[in-house]
Amino acid sequence: MAIVADSHHPLAFTFGILGNLISAMVYLSPVPTFYRIYRKKSTEGFHSVPYLVALFSSMLWFYYALVKTNAMMLITINSFGSFVEIIYIVMFVVYAPKEARKLTVKLFGIMNVGLFTMILIVSHFLVGSAYRVPILGWINVAISTGVFVAPLSIVAQVIRTRSVEFMPFGLSFFLTLSAVMWFAYGLLLKDICVVIPNVLGFVLGLLQILLYGICRNREQVIIDDHEKKLPAATHENVKNIVIIATLAASEVHPVDDQPNNCNNDTDVNNNAAVRDAKEHERTDDHRHVENASVELQPNETSSAV
Repeated sequence: MAIVADSHHPLAFTFGILGNLISAMVYLSPVPTFYRIYRKKSTEGFHSVPYLVALFSSMLWFYYALVKTNAMMLITINSFGSFVEIIYIVMFVVYAPKEARKLTVKLFGIMNVGLFTMILIVSHFLVGSAYRVPILGWINVAISTGVFVAPLSIVAQVIRTRSVEFMPFGLSFFLTLSAVMWFAYGLLLKDICVVIPNVLGFVLGLLQILLYGICRNREQVIIDDHEKKLPAATHENVKNIVIIATLAASEVHPVDDQPNNCNNDTDVNNNAAVRDAKEHERTDDHRHVENASVELQPNETSSAV
C-alpha cells in the first residue's frame, strides 16, 4: 500500500499491518521442521514441493503488488515470505539426498524461474498497461484457489478418523484470522483479486474450527497400518491465505511389523534346520552301527570254525 493509499484508507493500512504480523507467524511455522532437518542433517522424507509452490505464490503476489503501485502491505509480506521460503529451499537442497536434491533443483528451474519469467515477460511486453494488473491479479486468484484445495485432505481425514490430532486448533485459528485481515484489506481497497481467495480461505478455516469443536472429544478411529498417518502439525500441508502460501510437508512413516515376522520366520527355520541335523546325525549313527555289526559277523564265524 503506497503512501497515498495509506492516507486515504487508514483502516486498510491497519488491517494490512495485522495481516503482515499474522502471516509472518504462519510463514515461520515450518521453522521447527527445518531445525530438525538441520540437527539431524537429513530431510527424513520431507518434500520440497510445498516450499517451491509457496515461493512461487509469494513471487507472483510481490510482482502484482509492484505493478499495482498501491499495495505496500502486499509488498512487505511477500518479500518477507519469499526470503523465508528461499532459506527453507536452500536448507532442503543442502541436506536432501541426491535424487530429492535433483528434483528440487529441476522444479525450481521449471516453476520458480521458467514459468515466473514467462509470466513476467508476457505481462510486461505483450499485455497493455491497462490490462496488466487485472490479468496478473486473476492469475494469482487462480493459483491461490488451486492451492486452497490441499487442506481439504486434512478435513476429510478428520471426518473419517474423528480425530483432530491431524488439525491443530492454533494453526487453523491463525489461518482463519489471517484470511479475515486480508479480506478486509482487499475489500477496503476494492481489490477483488485479494478478496476472492480470502473468502474461500475464511470458509475453509471456519470449517476446520467447527470440525475441531465437534471432533475434539471423539474417540480416534484406528487407522489401517498400511495407510500413512498425517502429522499432528499441518505445517507440512499446503496452506495459502491470498498473499501467503505457507506450505510445508511432513510425513510420519508407519512402523512396519514385518522385520519382527522375518525374525520369527528365521527362528522357525533355524529350529527346523537343527532338528533336521539331529535326525541326520541319528540316521548316520544308526548306519554306522549296522555296518559295524555286519563287519563283525564274518570274524565271529571264522573263530568258531
